[in-house]
Amino acid sequence: MTQPLPPLMTISDKAQAPAALQGWPVLRLGFRPFYLVTALLACVSVPLWVGAFLGYWQLRLEVAPLLWHAHEMLFGFAAGVIVGFLLTAVKAWTGLPTPRGPLLGTLVLVWLAARVAAFVAPYPVYAALDVALLPAVALILLRVLVQAGNKRNIPLISLLLLMAAANLVFHLSAMGAIPVPAVDALYAELSLIIMVVSVMAGRVVPMFTKNVTPGLVINMPRKFELALLAVTALALALWVLAPAGAALAALSLLAAVLHAVRLWMWRPQVTLGRPILWVLHASYAWMPIGFALLAAAQLGWVAYSLAVHAFAVGVIGGLIIGMLTRTARGHTGRPLQASRGEVVAYALVLLAAVLRVLVPALAPQWYAYALDAAGGLWALAFAIYLVIYTPWLMRTRLDGKDG
Repeated sequence: MTQPLPPLMTISDKAQAPAALQGWPVLRLGFRPFYLVTALLACVSVPLWVGAFLGYWQLRLEVAPLLWHAHEMLFGFAAGVIVGFLLTAVKAWTGLPTPRGPLLGTLVLVWLAARVAAFVAPYPVYAALDVALLPAVALILLRVLVQAGNKRNIPLISLLLLMAAANLVFHLSAMGAIPVPAVDALYAELSLIIMVVSVMAGRVVPMFTKNVTPGLVINMPRKFELALLAVTALALALWVLAPAGAALAALSLLAAVLHAVRLWMWRPQVTLGRPILWVLHASYAWMPIGFALLAAAQLGWVAYSLAVHAFAVGVIGGLIIGMLTRTARGHTGRPLQASRGEVVAYALVLLAAVLRVLVPALAPQWYAYALDAAGGLWALAFAIYLVIYTPWLMRTRLDGKDG
């Protein structure tokens, strides 16, 4: 005997849907819109910059194109991903709501307006829009953490405020208002992001690894972790604030060794069959490489740009593409299993890091070709992300839950 079909949903039934599931799905949690717009920026801005650098076209900006490129990658792309991640994570950590709906949409529009203003508005307007986002998000999240009594994660808010301060210094320098080189503010921002990565990766990567490997034990000694973070912070602070020298080179080399040991203790070999996990380990492997190159740069053996891009493309870019997929899958109710397209995106970002860092170091005569190829691979990786994830992030979770 056949079962009767359920009645079609009427307008009144739809009106009685839970309040949390009303409105646009893309504005229900911070990761959704911020992951989309930052991936789009990654697709567009890097080829735009590479083409201008290689002389294919000109960028009409009120700031040097090199400074614009570095700023947009750090304060636009990476900071935007961090904002989306924290707006999502703080809700999970506290059980309290974070911005959604019109407020979340406003935060995203401020971010978008700043990106566009760099090309079409007077520089002070661009600067004001760009500086506004991070302090606003920091204050919103601080209120949630204080309300929940979650003191453990308040230091992350301090890092957001320091990023906001670095951004302000950059814009004041670019406008000639203060006698501080704008590149110093960029190095400061990169250093702050590396510190965020060092803290968060230390929490999540070993946990993710243990969760999918029955019987695996990863015990990270607290003293080791504190020493690693202290050495990392000191090395980065001296890089930004102190002149180059042998002492700073030695400290950077020590940081490289500590991060290599940390990665080894995470047992990366057990992740080879799980791309959504090995991409995090493979990306973190660029951390000791970056610090080793920073040590070499202090001694004048290599250009600073190699260390900068080991951190920016290898560490930050690799971890971002890994976390953009993992967290988006989890928060849309999908299995934590990377598809073939996502694995290709992982490989493209990591290959872009090799081309941008190692090829110029070993074969400088191929620099232009390597830069062109690296920019194309990077853009293709995030284009793949957008093709796969845009429909998912625009729809309600598969399990019908909020988020």
